[in-house]
Amino acid sequence: MDSSLVYLTQTDTTVGFLSSDDKKLSMIKKRDINKKTLQVVDSFKTLQKNIRVPKKFRKMVRNSKKTTFIYPKKEAFRVVNQELQHHSFLKKFHTLYSTSANITQNNFDEEFATQSADIIVYNKEFKESTPSFIFILSKSKKKQIR
Repeated sequence: MDSSLVYLTQTDTTVGFLSSDDKKLSMIKKRDINKKTLQVVDSFKTLQKNIRVPKKFRKMVRNSKKTTFIYPKKEAFRVVNQELQHHSFLKKFHTLYSTSANITQNNFDEEFATQSADIIVYNKEFKESTPSFIFILSKSKKKQIR
């Protein structure tokens, strides 16, 4: 499997594009390529290799589900629950950039999504669900933005 390809799959929160190339994802979504993209990881061990979680929030991060955290270096990560089907796909790569499968500010369009992806990973069906919670963390404060 090539991580630089764009995969269309049902993620833990919604239908999404996954790739190791965040600029390619931004071009597909017609979004500013300088805007940071969420990264999803398969475990807390992988998260530790990428970012340092502020000590005050380690327990909260470990116990959270379907929650994205933006860390002090302005990088956003979400750990995917091991019980979800999406985890078995992600485990092959350990970490990938993830974004919703739509044009920026638009709703999900299956035709657009399937045409834009290099590989389509079907679980059963594609369905939109509630997006993840998002928290911005600093060394001592947290702020919920969604």
